[in-house]
Amino acid sequence: MPRTSIPTTPVTPTAPAIPTTPAIPATPAALGGSRWNTFPAAGTTLTAREFFTATEPLLQGIIDDNALTSADIEVLEGQIRATLALGTRETSLPLFLGPDSASAARELGAQAETIGQELASWSTEALKRLLTAPVPLPAGPLVVRSHCYGHLLTPPAADLLRGRRGGPVTMQLYNEWLHQIVLLRDAVLPFTNWQDAPLPITPTGLRHTEPARDAFLTELLVRQIRHTSIVAFARTVVTGTSGPAGYGFDASGGTALPAVLDQPPLTAPRHLLTWRPDPSVGEAATYVAEIQDYYAAPRTLVEDLPPATTASGPLAARPVTAPVVDGTRTARIEVTRDGTTAHVDLGQALRGHRFTQRESPDAGDAPGTADAWSALRAPGLVWTQDGDVTLDATGQDGLVVLALLGRLYPENLTLRPADRSAGRSAARTTTDGTGPSRLTILVDPAPAP
Repeated sequence: MPRTSIPTTPVTPTAPAIPTTPAIPATPAALGGSRWNTFPAAGTTLTAREFFTATEPLLQGIIDDNALTSADIEVLEGQIRATLALGTRETSLPLFLGPDSASAARELGAQAETIGQELASWSTEALKRLLTAPVPLPAGPLVVRSHCYGHLLTPPAADLLRGRRGGPVTMQLYNEWLHQIVLLRDAVLPFTNWQDAPLPITPTGLRHTEPARDAFLTELLVRQIRHTSIVAFARTVVTGTSGPAGYGFDASGGTALPAVLDQPPLTAPRHLLTWRPDPSVGEAATYVAEIQDYYAAPRTLVEDLPPATTASGPLAARPVTAPVVDGTRTARIEVTRDGTTAHVDLGQALRGHRFTQRESPDAGDAPGTADAWSALRAPGLVWTQDGDVTLDATGQDGLVVLALLGRLYPENLTLRPADRSAGRSAARTTTDGTGPSRLTILVDPAPAP
């Protein structure tokens, strides 16, 4: 599937101006007290890897003060893995995931595990390297004051950092480093390409994200988190400011929109964002749906659509954005066939993608059928009350499928891959009685990973 981004003009991401390993000036008064870095008050933006590298003076201080050896690395490796994992006594994210967990929680939980494992690997590599190739620290030993955030230590780590050779200096250094890594993991949770997300950094590292992080994690842990809350947290992390509720945002240097814009709708995450670099984007703005309450949108019965006159064939689709007005903007998917164009609000399309169910290929076709092109051109949202209906979108680009999801009423809406095998089970002809009959979009099977 071709990749799609907003804006539609292809851009070449530029290399960040910040060096991969931020230099530590040899100024005796630069570090110590509340400072473990030399970041300016504003203007520093790093990727996850660059920020991790910038925390290495804290690790070096731990090694120097505690006289760590290679045998101690396993203890600290076990600690960071326990802190970043889910379901451990020491976890920093007490998120329970079960078969009935909401899709957003499952996606964010999987993200947390993936990112946590990678950060733990970076940590082990850094500790081993710093033992033999230390980074220079100005004015001798590094001593900082780190306010505790309550991260639990494993018994071996507690013994190493507080007992044996440890003490207040080592414990403060490790506490600050551990908390910064936890903040890093949480800051990039909303992004599929988390290593590319730009992170504004201050002299407190990532501690400026704590209020937004606390609100984000509270909602994740106590209720079904809203997509707008995921976007709001991601926006605050990247821009440092809040904004209107929406489904994505522009920031200086790029755009963050749901991952489905360049992934197959059948398998794309419903709630995660992808950061798309674009040097032409210069101001922050939130993407909002044209209609906030889709229940109030006009509707068209699928039975009233005109029949297909010819085979639709592949349709051409592209995203189009509207100008920024009062900090918000809308976007549409423009679908074209034979010189005729249909427009679908991108916000409604993404809403449909989040709400849609997904079935296996052997579910069978519904007895009724409708024309996809006619549905795309219908006024309002298309629905049915007289029985299940299938719209064939096989052979179509993922953006066309997404447009269909934005044109169909997002209740009892299903995506199903076309079955290429000889046999198939009987078609479903009944509904659950909780709303309109089912509308099914038949799509191409997702490519093998």
